[in-house]
Amino acid sequence: MATSGANLPIHECFHSWQGEGAHLGRSAFFIRLFGCPVHCPWCDSAGTWHPDYIPKNVARVGAEELAQQAKASGAEFVVVTGGEPTIHDLTALCEALAEAGLPRHLETSGSFEIRGAFDWITLSPKWQKLPLEVNLAAASELKLIVENEASIEKWIQQLGPHLDAQRPVWLHPEWSQRDNPAVLESITRCVKERAAPFRAGVQAHKYYRADLLDPNARESAPLGGDEAKGY
Repeated sequence: MATSGANLPIHECFHSWQGEGAHLGRSAFFIRLFGCPVHCPWCDSAGTWHPDYIPKNVARVGAEELAQQAKASGAEFVVVTGGEPTIHDLTALCEALAEAGLPRHLETSGSFEIRGAFDWITLSPKWQKLPLEVNLAAASELKLIVENEASIEKWIQQLGPHLDAQRPVWLHPEWSQRDNPAVLESITRCVKERAAPFRAGVQAHKYYRADLLDPNARESAPLGGDEAKGY
C-alpha cells in the first residue's frame, strides 16, 4: 500500500475540526491515507488497513488535487493522518500544500522515516512498533494512549528524556476505556503529581460526531480490541 509517488491512496478527505492536542477546536481539513503496518488491537481507523474493511479499489489522488480540495474547504490547516501516513512519501503533498498557503500538520506513530516538511508533528507512540529517535526529537507534541492504569508509568520509563517541559505530553484514555475509572484516575493523578509536560486529553470530536457532519467522512471501522482479530 505504500507509495513513493505524488499520487496517494486515500481513505477519506473531510473538513472538520481538530479534536485533540494543542490545536483542539480549530478548523482543519483531514487527509486520511490508507495503509498501516503497526496494527494496534484497539485501532479506531482500522478501515485504513484491515482486510475486512479495505475496498477492492482504493482511490489514488495527486498532491495538487488534494491541496486544491483542502484550500477550497476554508480550513485553517491540513492534518495528514492514517493509518500510518509516513509509510508514504509525503514530500510532493507537503510542497503542494505549502504552495497553497496551508500549514501542514502530521499525526504519526513515529515508527517510520518522515518524508516531507511539516509545521506541526503529533507523535503518538505505539508499543507494537516503537518510534524512531529522530522522530521523537522532532515531535511538536506527544500523545500517549492510556490503555490501563499501568500505561503511563510504562511510557515514562520507555520515553525518558523525550518527556521534557518544552512540549506537551497528552494523556488520552483509549476510546473503549473512556469510562473506566481506573484509567481516568491514573491520568488525573499523573497530571496532579507530575504537572508539566503532562496534560489530560480526550478525543473531543467523537463526542460531537463532528467529522461525520462532512459527507465525505467515513464511519470508523468497529473497534475490536482483540489481539486474535488483529484490530
